[in-house]
Amino acid sequence: MASPELPDFPETPETLDTLRRVFGYDAFRDGQREIIEHVVAGGDALVLMPTGGGKSLCYQIPSLVRKGTGVVISPLIALMQDQVDALRALGVNAGFLNSTQDLDERRVVEAQFLAGELDLLYLAPERLRVPAAVELLDRGDVALFAIDEAHCVSQWGHDFRPDYLMLSGLHERWPDVPRIALTATATEATRAEIASRLRLEDARHFVASFDRPNIQYRIEPKTDAKRQLLRLLQTEHKGDAGIVYCLSRNSVEKHAAFLTENGIEALPYHAGLDARTRAANQARFLREDGLVIVATIAFGMGIDKPDVRFVAHLDLPKSVEGYYQETGRAGRDGLPSTAWLAYGLQDVVNLRKMIDAGEGDAAFRHRQSLHLDAMLALCETVECRRVRLLDYFGQSGEPCGNCDTCLSPPETWDATVPAQKVLSVIVRLERERRQKFGAGHIIDILLGKKNAKVIQFDHDALKSFGIGAELREAEWRGVVRQLLAQGLVAVESDHGTLVLTEASAGVLRGERKVAMRREPERTPAKAAKAAKERKAPVELPAEAAPLFERLRAWRAATAKEQGVPAYVIFHDATLREIATARPSSLAELGKVSGVGENKLAKYGEQVLETLAEALD
Repeated sequence: MASPELPDFPETPETLDTLRRVFGYDAFRDGQREIIEHVVAGGDALVLMPTGGGKSLCYQIPSLVRKGTGVVISPLIALMQDQVDALRALGVNAGFLNSTQDLDERRVVEAQFLAGELDLLYLAPERLRVPAAVELLDRGDVALFAIDEAHCVSQWGHDFRPDYLMLSGLHERWPDVPRIALTATATEATRAEIASRLRLEDARHFVASFDRPNIQYRIEPKTDAKRQLLRLLQTEHKGDAGIVYCLSRNSVEKHAAFLTENGIEALPYHAGLDARTRAANQARFLREDGLVIVATIAFGMGIDKPDVRFVAHLDLPKSVEGYYQETGRAGRDGLPSTAWLAYGLQDVVNLRKMIDAGEGDAAFRHRQSLHLDAMLALCETVECRRVRLLDYFGQSGEPCGNCDTCLSPPETWDATVPAQKVLSVIVRLERERRQKFGAGHIIDILLGKKNAKVIQFDHDALKSFGIGAELREAEWRGVVRQLLAQGLVAVESDHGTLVLTEASAGVLRGERKVAMRREPERTPAKAAKAAKERKAPVELPAEAAPLFERLRAWRAATAKEQGVPAYVIFHDATLREIATARPSSLAELGKVSGVGENKLAKYGEQVLETLAEALD
C-alpha cells in the first residue's frame, strides 16, 4: 500500500519547545516532526519506525500539546509502571489503569483523568472490554488514541492479541479524536493488514528507514551453542546487558545456569515460571547494569532499556519480522551493539516439522513456510545482511561494512556433487528399502560409519555407503541444511525424515547446479577484531571513561533509592556526553542532550557535585 503524499508540515514553536523543555533534545529525529505535527493537527497516522527510532515521542508530544489526555493502548501491563515512572521523571503527569491495581488505586487515577490532570493515560486493550472503562473515556477529554505495538492486530506472529481487533471501533465511538498506530516491524502486506483491521485505510502512513546502523548483524553455524555464546560474551560483551533468546523453556533454564556457572550473571524468563519470579527477573534486568536475561520470545516487547548491548539467538527465528523485532531491542541508545545468531540443521528440521504439524489451514501453513524461507535466505546469503534485511521490508541499501558478510565475506562453492550424493542416499533408501530416515543417519551412511543403527538396517550394503568421505560431518550437516533452505529436500512432519521435492529431480539428473555458502573460519581473534571494527556513533575519550563510570555509579544508587530503572534517570548516551563535556554549571548541563527542565532541576546539582568530586 503506497503512503499518501505528505505535505511539508511547518515546525510549530509549541512542539519544538516541548521537545526541548520536557525531553531535553534540540531537534527532532528523521520523520518525527512530520508525524507529530500531523497528529497535533488532528490527523490519523500509521507509523512504522524501528525500535530506538523515537516512536514514543510521536504520541507523547501531541498528548502534551493537544487539549485533553492522550490515551495509550498498550499490551504491556507488566511494563506500564516503568513507562509511567519514566514520564513522571520528565515532569509529565502520567497514569495507568490495569488489573495490577486495587480499587482505591484505580479510583485515584480515574479521578485525575476526569479532572483533566493527566497528560497521558495507559490502558491495556482488554480494558476496553469493560463498560465502565469506556464510560470513563466518554466522561473525560481525550486528546488522542495511541495504539502501541500495532502489529499485535496482525496474525503473522506470536504477538497476535485478539483484543486488538476491538480497537477498530475507536473511530466510530470517538470520531473526532485522532488515532496514531505505531509498530517497529511490518512488511507492506502487514502494514495493509494493520490499516484494514484498525480501519486506518485513510490515515497517513509514515514509514521510517528500517536501518539500524549501530547494530552489527552476525549469523554463524551452530556447533556448540553454549560455548559459542560464552565466547561471544567473554570476548566482546563482558559486563554488558543483553538478551539471549531460546526456543524452549528447558533451553532457557540450561543456558541461564551455564552462563551463571561461568561467571556471567544471567536470569531466566519464560511462561513456565510463576508470575512473581518473571516480574522480579524482568525488574532486575531493567534496573541493574550488566545483567543478562535468557528468555523465550515471550520476553522483550516494549522493553525500553536503552543500553542492551547484544541480542543473541540460540535457535532460528520463525520469520524475518520476528528476528528484526527481537534484534531491535539492542542498542536503542544508538551505541554499537551486536545481533548474533547461531543456527543449525536441526533448527531447520524442527521448524519445518512445527509448520507442517501446526494448526491452521493450508494457506496459513504456506505463509509460515514463506516466512521461514525468507529467514533462511537471510541466514545463507553471501551478500550484505543489512541490504538483505532492508530489501525484505521494501527498502534499498548499500553494503554496510558492519555485518559478518561485509567484514568476513564468505565464498560460494559448487556443491552439485555433494548435493547429488545426499539425494542419492534418500532415493536408494526409499526405492530399494522403502525406508525414510533423518539427516543424522543419512550423513552416517555418507561417511561410512558402521554404527549400531547402520548395521541394524544393513545400510552398509547400500551402494551409497561411504561415498562422502571427502567432507567432514559438520560440512555434511551444512550441505543438508542448505539443501533444506533451497527447497531441494523437505522434512516429513511425522518423524522428521528427509524426502525429495519436485526440485530434487533436476539436481539428480545434472540439469541444475547447486551453489552453497562456505562459512569463513571464525576464531576468537577474528571475532575480537570484528568487534573493534564496529561503527561507533559516539566514542568516549579515554580521559572521560572514569567520569562516565562515576556518573553511572551515582545513577545506579539514585535509581535504587527511587525504585526505578537506571535509564529513567539518564541514558548512557547522556552520561557519556556529560563525562566528555564536563559542564561546570547548571546552564552548561542544561545544554546536554537528554537533560530537560525537570531532570535539570531534580538531578542537576547532584550531577555537578559528582563531577566535582571526581575531578578533585
